[in-house]
Amino acid sequence: MESILPLIRIVDLKKSYGVKEILKGINLDIFPGQVIGYIGPNGAGKSTTVKILTGLIEDFTGTVEINGINIQEDPLAVKALLGYVPENAELYDVLTPMEYLDFVGKLYGMKDNVILERSLKLLAAFGLEANANNRMDTFSKGMRQKVLLISGIIHNPQIIVLDEPLSGLDANAVIVVKELISLLAKEGKTIFYCSHMMDVVEKVSDRILLINQGSIIANGTIEELKTDPSESLEHIFAKLTNTGSSALDASNIITAIQ
Repeated sequence: MESILPLIRIVDLKKSYGVKEILKGINLDIFPGQVIGYIGPNGAGKSTTVKILTGLIEDFTGTVEINGINIQEDPLAVKALLGYVPENAELYDVLTPMEYLDFVGKLYGMKDNVILERSLKLLAAFGLEANANNRMDTFSKGMRQKVLLISGIIHNPQIIVLDEPLSGLDANAVIVVKELISLLAKEGKTIFYCSHMMDVVEKVSDRILLINQGSIIANGTIEELKTDPSESLEHIFAKLTNTGSSALDASNIITAIQ
């Protein structure tokens, strides 16, 4: 791994809002083909990290390089290398999936025939071929999420940032997305996967990053992070973030309603 240059390099990344420090000097090297599971409690700095990586937040200190390109110096070049699937995004729901994907493809400078071919294939793969020309204002959350997923990969990016990508998906679509993540990684794509679903993160990730209070407090494979062979990622998370009292809290709730 030492001979391969990192696809994402983060050096002393800091971000504050007023006097509140959100990110406190993050240092990371992420390599091609890695599936990174990025986890942490609410307010830990996950969303801020993702927004900086995807160019949505430009005001920060430190260095973020994507494929050797400094994101503050050439944000457009970096965005061309990225696919981003946010948890909650406003689709232009007066458009059909085909119209929306055509719009996204043109933003990335794709040729019309490539946009058309990939849109049809991807919509079919996600079971949306019958809805390809229907307005999205009638779509369920799961259907919208599928369109968002397609829009994040249609331009064949080197890096794919997924923020709770399984939100609202049916069981079959969840299976497809898990397999998709594995296949993309095998093709050398880097996946930056943010989720609260610990069991899924544990299964799809080959490296776990745990952020708490603006600092990375764990960085390694699931096996490296375990202190006991039977330990799950959920237990590791609870232990390292001092949230192990959740079972006690739950029992208190049951007691309160009885």
